[in-house]
Amino acid sequence: MGAQDMKRREFLSAAVGLALARASRSWHLGAASYSLRKLSRADAIEAIRTLKTPYVNIKSFHLPYETTREERAAARAEFEKAGLTIVGGGTIYLDKEDDDHIRFHFDYARDCGMPLMVVGATAKTLPRIERFVKEYDIQVAVHNHGPEDAHFPGPQDILPHIHNMDPRVGLCVDVGHTARTGIDVVEAIAQGGDRVLDLHMKDLRQLDVKESQCIVGEGAMPVGAIFGQLDEIGYAGYVNLEYEIDADAPLPGMKKSFAYMRGLLTS
Repeated sequence: MGAQDMKRREFLSAAVGLALARASRSWHLGAASYSLRKLSRADAIEAIRTLKTPYVNIKSFHLPYETTREERAAARAEFEKAGLTIVGGGTIYLDKEDDDHIRFHFDYARDCGMPLMVVGATAKTLPRIERFVKEYDIQVAVHNHGPEDAHFPGPQDILPHIHNMDPRVGLCVDVGHTARTGIDVVEAIAQGGDRVLDLHMKDLRQLDVKESQCIVGEGAMPVGAIFGQLDEIGYAGYVNLEYEIDADAPLPGMKKSFAYMRGLLTS
């Protein structure tokens, strides 16, 4: 069976489960502004609007850490006046065993109106981070970064460290990095269960090759099955497209990626 035939079979089988779950779906498609990292804040906002999603996870390219509280409020207002909802920020690295370092970034998230922080963390910093989660009432989703990540290559590496923590401490499952660890992405989401607080979507032509990233729907990522599993666990967060290729002109590929994902959800 050819790659296109396999993709068609996946699409059709996933569509059955997705159609059954559509009525109870509580998650939404959004955009990670990292995808638009070479664009100014104003241009990134306009690009997200053309994707016809109101949901954005902001990377510091578009709202820098080194800003005053007033500057953050003004930047936040730019997103909101454009009709966008800030659903999170990151990836924000909380890898220093230093309360001042962690508090600085929680203040940043609070000022920017981020209900959730996608974070790079370590086993040693997680207990500190949990304390700030309780103080600020901001969710934290620990991001996995694949085989190169010395701390958390896959979601399964994070779970043992957070399973007894506050429920506002969870996972940001990056499906591309997860696939490159050699584990089943769908099973990783199932194991994560209610600890899955955020998800970064991308596609790879070869699931073990980082450089093979492509438009969502043109690769080997089991997108339909991922969506079905999110429905199965009762996921209530956001599937944020993190389009890491075509940095100088990402919008055409992002539009095609959204079209494919929406096609799965409405078929």
